[in-house]
Amino acid sequence: MSRKTLVATAALGLVWAAQANAQANELTLCWAAWDPANALVELSKDFEAQSGTKMNFEFVPWPNFADRMLNELNSGGQLCDLMIGDSQWIGGAAENGWYLKLNDFFDAEGISMDAFVPATVTGYSEWPKNTPNYWSLPAFGDVVGWTYRKDWFERPEIQAAFKEKTGRDLTPPATMAELKEVAEFFQGRDIDGKTVYGASIYTERGSEGITMGAMDVLYSFGFKYDNPDKPYEMEGFVNSEGSVAGLEFYKSLYDCCVAPGTSNTYMGEGIDAYKSGQVALQMNFAFTWPGFEVDPNVGGGKTGYLVNPAGPGGERFAQLGGQGISVVANTDNMDGALAYIKWFAQQDVQQKWWSMGGFSCLRAVVEDPAFATSQPYAQTFLDSMAIVKDFWAEPSYASLLQASQARFHDYVVAGNGTAKEALDGLIADWTEVFEDEGKL
Repeated sequence: MSRKTLVATAALGLVWAAQANAQANELTLCWAAWDPANALVELSKDFEAQSGTKMNFEFVPWPNFADRMLNELNSGGQLCDLMIGDSQWIGGAAENGWYLKLNDFFDAEGISMDAFVPATVTGYSEWPKNTPNYWSLPAFGDVVGWTYRKDWFERPEIQAAFKEKTGRDLTPPATMAELKEVAEFFQGRDIDGKTVYGASIYTERGSEGITMGAMDVLYSFGFKYDNPDKPYEMEGFVNSEGSVAGLEFYKSLYDCCVAPGTSNTYMGEGIDAYKSGQVALQMNFAFTWPGFEVDPNVGGGKTGYLVNPAGPGGERFAQLGGQGISVVANTDNMDGALAYIKWFAQQDVQQKWWSMGGFSCLRAVVEDPAFATSQPYAQTFLDSMAIVKDFWAEPSYASLLQASQARFHDYVVAGNGTAKEALDGLIADWTEVFEDEGKL
């Protein structure tokens, strides 16, 4: 080998070493594109300063998030070192080897899952469910609740009109029946020279919207995914009398009380409708609440926050949202990714996360006596997280979700068939999925 060749080879080796070292000092975190992600960018500047690791971020809008990131994981891509993936992905991510199992790391670092809100551990970290097998650290607690125009509710002339119409005082609705009564009262009402409408609810068909909305109601009417004593036995549970009544109620709310042209709405459309003063009540995930507090139209005491109302039998549940943070199994910077998880789990980091608009899942933060009064919505968040239920987290979650999206939208929005027929059809769809997986 000539001297020139030796020099060139050595130089190339230095370049490769420099590239490898640069890669070892960088991490890419993947999440959805929304306000909490922007807050995490700011929070992560502390990690960069302490560790010397450069943080990169890949954020994808919610309607495209699942397709983009599940394709990335399934293809073995190396875009992401850290993934804040949706709660329903956990089964597929664990069984397909997309996420690193974190048990040994948690044990070595003294990170206890008992330190986190139990519902978030089950929802975001465990697979199989209710077993101590952890694939993420709870990162962002979220749940479907309601906001209402507190300033409208407090106007004497509106209170008097409601009392005359219904015979009762206008109060924040505690039951689904009361919620519908309030929505009907506001539907088409003139407030400040503008026609307003009763409620904004989820109706979006393309990703997960109408499922998240309908389930938020169906749980409190008695819906169960399967027999608690016989997994995947759905007859009489998915299509129980209570489930049918719940789906009928959701359709009645859509028929009576939404604004025109809202047949395909989800989180963003709900935010816009509420901030613009179009609706009196709005169904949406809790992540929207910090933004409302600082909005010039609905902030400053004009908004009230509600736990999902109770069903006709007094049961009260709410649809879980939120995500855990996981290490992508084929990362080129495993040590760096685990260092970020360790940093993020610290109490002072979690406290700052809450103060910046992130919904911490750490019990030391949310069970602090000062937490409940730290924000106008803090107590509602705590009460809501105590009653959560979640959609299937099975590896086949995408197929199960596609079926519910189609069945619910066809009945609620398109008006095809009956609620019983929609739920019977859903059982048939889900049965086929589980049969293909060999679970039935």
